[in-house]
Amino acid sequence: MIYDLIILGAGPAGLAASIYASYHKLSHLVIGDIIGGTATEAVKIKNWPGTEMISGVELMQKFQYHAEGLGGKIVQAKIAGLKKGEEYFEINTNSENYQAKAILVALGTRRRKMNIPGEDKFLGKGVSYCATCDSMFFKNKTVSVVGGGNSAAMAASLLAEHASKVFLIYRGAELRCEPATVDQLKANSKISIIYNTNVLEVNGDKKVESIILDNDYQDSKILKVDGIFVEIGAMPSSDLLNELGVKLNEQGYVAVDQWGKTNVSGVYAAGDIISNTPGFNQIITASADGATAINAVYKYLKEVRK
Repeated sequence: MIYDLIILGAGPAGLAASIYASYHKLSHLVIGDIIGGTATEAVKIKNWPGTEMISGVELMQKFQYHAEGLGGKIVQAKIAGLKKGEEYFEINTNSENYQAKAILVALGTRRRKMNIPGEDKFLGKGVSYCATCDSMFFKNKTVSVVGGGNSAAMAASLLAEHASKVFLIYRGAELRCEPATVDQLKANSKISIIYNTNVLEVNGDKKVESIILDNDYQDSKILKVDGIFVEIGAMPSSDLLNELGVKLNEQGYVAVDQWGKTNVSGVYAAGDIISNTPGFNQIITASADGATAINAVYKYLKEVRK
């Protein structure tokens, strides 16, 4: 079968796109190795409109059931390769090959990890990669942020609105964010910046209780914290697009117009992988990107069918 559209990625952008593709009566398939994407890592979500609190797993299950209920087909598989023929795109997975007239790339990003002991063990138990998602759970607690760029600075400022104390830990001698932002951080009495320091280990019993530093801070390498937010960047999962000649920006994000259209005819992109809002990885914005792109895909396919 040759589909109208194949959606690469089964996270919020991909599943939302499937829902809208069904309403546009496009024959389509969603392929993703993790159903729900990285959104499933969120232990508690309190910023999804209309829902006071829900886990990432539960919310993404609702996305999945909604998409499938409208007729969308979802295949859990790893995408091994992409190829553009004269008339169709060919998508190779680890189990089967598929063809489509258009593709929507919603493969998201991969969070850069510190790769230190305790990081994976305490994920969701004090270790977080999203201050926007989890800051409210650390009200009146002590937290740390690892990183020195704008995302780390934003995380520290946001956390300071909830936590009693925020340690911003950076391996370099100067933060990489804008000077005005640095001034704001320094002016905040809740935030302390620790320079020239790396985190070596995350410790605790059932949740994060402390971290180990490679340099002394106030005469100790042990820093007691209730949480650690890792903000050392993310990598867009765009490697597969090199075969199609899709234009990427310097950071590897897919360059698109306001409708999710790339420079390659029939190729669209949505969600965290696109260049429009890199670093602002939210379920609601990814979902909106997926819905918006389907409108463009629909118009493209109408022209192709003429």
